[in-house]
Amino acid sequence: MKPLLINTEEIHHYHLGDQHPMGPDRVTLALELSEYLGLSDAFRTLHPDPADDPTLELVHSAEYLAATRSTTPQPEFGIGTDDNPLNPGLSEVAARICGGALAATQEVWQGRAPRAVNLAGGLHHAFPSYMSGFCMYNDAAIAIEWLLQFGGAQRVAYIDLDAHHGDAVEKVFWDDPRVLTISVHESGLYLFPGTGFAHEIGGPDAVGTVVNLALPKECDDEEWLQGIHALIPPLLKKFAPELIITQHGADPHRHDPLADLNISMEAIARAYHSMATWAEEYADGKWVALGGGGYRRDSVARAWANVLAAVSHQEIDPHTPMPENWAHRVGSGGFGGSALPSGSSHSSESIPPAAAFMGDLTKNTAADRFDPTQIHPTQPRSALIATSRSVFPYWGLQPYG
Repeated sequence: MKPLLINTEEIHHYHLGDQHPMGPDRVTLALELSEYLGLSDAFRTLHPDPADDPTLELVHSAEYLAATRSTTPQPEFGIGTDDNPLNPGLSEVAARICGGALAATQEVWQGRAPRAVNLAGGLHHAFPSYMSGFCMYNDAAIAIEWLLQFGGAQRVAYIDLDAHHGDAVEKVFWDDPRVLTISVHESGLYLFPGTGFAHEIGGPDAVGTVVNLALPKECDDEEWLQGIHALIPPLLKKFAPELIITQHGADPHRHDPLADLNISMEAIARAYHSMATWAEEYADGKWVALGGGGYRRDSVARAWANVLAAVSHQEIDPHTPMPENWAHRVGSGGFGGSALPSGSSHSSESIPPAAAFMGDLTKNTAADRFDPTQIHPTQPRSALIATSRSVFPYWGLQPYG
């Protein structure tokens, strides 16, 4: 069976204005690039129906749903603020995105697709009764709640690689031992939403099922990959999820304007391909990948092309030139304009391969360099130490450091 790609015209239009960070074209450009690279042929496409009110109410309150459909600001629900300006009609698009995430999850859970992608999804800041961080409806939380209530699932893992803490998904399942949430993000000391610290580990009935790796500003490839590879596999092995949902915000990239991490596209691709391996090893291959944040069109498109490559078990040829009109496409006005600078591995002239970062590591002979293929790093960084000390004992694992 082919993996599933969620795509319909409406989901391309989730945005809060041309000059807002959550501008248009993010999904469109990613799928254009994926088509150009020949990745899309590996997928079966599904055009989802919008989620109906009973589905949305798996997570969101009826009062909040009414507020999202209002034509006037509703600041008590987070709608009509500077971050979340009023955009009549957005609720219909958000409902379609939720329908896509749910359909993807149902197809994988019920065995009609091995893996699935919904790049328009990953709206992880949407709370049950509050719009936050550009996110109206929480598609990931809705899909997980459906699995628990109607799918018979007992163990679902949610892994969030966005630069911003996956706060609302975590909040919904804070005290539910059936859901393991792992968020790898820039520390809330520096970045919205100001939460997601190592000591935040879940409610009294689910201690240890909330995992937060809060990284410092300017975190580099080595520390980012170390944290991902040293935390996620041992926890997945212990938890044994029946399905994994991942969020792939592209804003860890070093050129993103709304975060301070210093992560290369090579490292991002490596992490995505690692997730593919872990889904096979720890969840019988059942994997649903969502989009998320990311506010520079060029890097978002490249990152999400790598999501499609990882989900479909394809590699991107590093010598493939970018489309001829690419610089114009990604630089045509708006908040996230201009292609990435040329003359580097992140240039507008080539696509970095998933294995490139591994190759860079082999060129460095320093004994203390971390090998992402190893679960136990020899010199763990402080953020990894803090998180492992907070949660590993609840799983019978030895903390690092």
